[in-house]
Amino acid sequence: MGLLLLLGVFALCVIIGTPVAFALGIAALSAFWYEGLPLFVGFQRIVSGINVFSLMAIPFFIFAGELMFHGGIAMRLVRFAQSAVGAVRGGLGVVNVFSSMLFGGISGSAIADISALGSILIPVMKDKGYDTDYAVNVTVTSSIAGIIIPPSHNMIIFALATGGAVSISKLFLAGVVPGVLMCLCLAITAYVVAVKRGYGAEKFPGWASLALNFAAAIPGLLTAVIIVGGVLSGIFTVTESGAFGAMYAFVVTLLVYRSITWEKFRIAVVNSVRTTAMVMILIACAGAFAYMLTYFRVPTKTVDLLTGLTDNPILILLLINAVLLLLGMIMDMAALILICTPIFLPVMNALGIDPLQFGIILLVNLGLGLCTPPVGTCLFVGCAVGKLPIEKAVRTIWPFYIAIFVALMLITFVPAISLTLPGLLDR
Repeated sequence: MGLLLLLGVFALCVIIGTPVAFALGIAALSAFWYEGLPLFVGFQRIVSGINVFSLMAIPFFIFAGELMFHGGIAMRLVRFAQSAVGAVRGGLGVVNVFSSMLFGGISGSAIADISALGSILIPVMKDKGYDTDYAVNVTVTSSIAGIIIPPSHNMIIFALATGGAVSISKLFLAGVVPGVLMCLCLAITAYVVAVKRGYGAEKFPGWASLALNFAAAIPGLLTAVIIVGGVLSGIFTVTESGAFGAMYAFVVTLLVYRSITWEKFRIAVVNSVRTTAMVMILIACAGAFAYMLTYFRVPTKTVDLLTGLTDNPILILLLINAVLLLLGMIMDMAALILICTPIFLPVMNALGIDPLQFGIILLVNLGLGLCTPPVGTCLFVGCAVGKLPIEKAVRTIWPFYIAIFVALMLITFVPAISLTLPGLLDR
């Protein structure tokens, strides 16, 4: 009965429009009260949920991404991508994917990716004769590269949700190949759809222009190298690398590109504070909610349920993917990471699936959920930027869903895609 109260109160709060973070907290405290547990323990669990040193990296990552967003990095990456791959048929679609892969590795945010690149590329693509739905669909689906390609604050949240069972540095490495693989699948799809619709190709600007655009993009690209490389080399902790990355981003946008103004800096600070506050409140309340899930033995019962249905690991993996996809369509990503990780990680352990691989599977599933109705945040933002009704985008976005699904199945059933690079750290 206590578990039903926990889930029922949470569902009711979400239905009536309560923010997910507060819905998690209210549901958890209601379950504490019903079970006769001291409420002060519940508040302790809420506070302890964010009393983790590694979480200090999240505001630094967010701030660095905001500085990159408002400091002109996106435009330079687009120019580099356009000069590199714009000459293929339907090249601006491939440019869109390539730019998302580069910018996502810097910002770590799908929404920042859409806001920065979408506001640049969607109008350009429309002026070049590309249909609006094509431009929006490519932008929306490629934006989730920022969730998978490091550095990503969602990876830090997942590492926290595992209770320290996953190394953040190894998780960063585990996301590189899957992220590139997914972008490759999306680029192929963008090319095929562009050819089918009869889009033309851009003129190759020449090797000199390519070299100049690459040189202009290098200072921005080094942000991700500094953050990830500092962690992997042991020079920085994750938190220290985030702080140094934010400082570097500020110096680059102020002194190298000279594109950050006082007003843009103020907006970056305000947006960073707002986003950090939302993430931290969510993590805090989800800590108490996850504690009650463990109290009611939900992870153990989930393992028993799934293994009782079938002992075929392939079917169990497909079932878990299906559940994560459905949940990703209706709930916030960070909340789902914190809720689903303690539930499904024991199942993955029972199947012999490495937690690093499970982390990438989880992130790809939930990233796809951001692109799908009814609560697809990336889809809504992309349609708003492109001034396109959502129903028109959904009618033609399915080839890109298939591309991400193909990448997801490869990541699920070919462990080497996620585990080869992290394995190099153990040698």
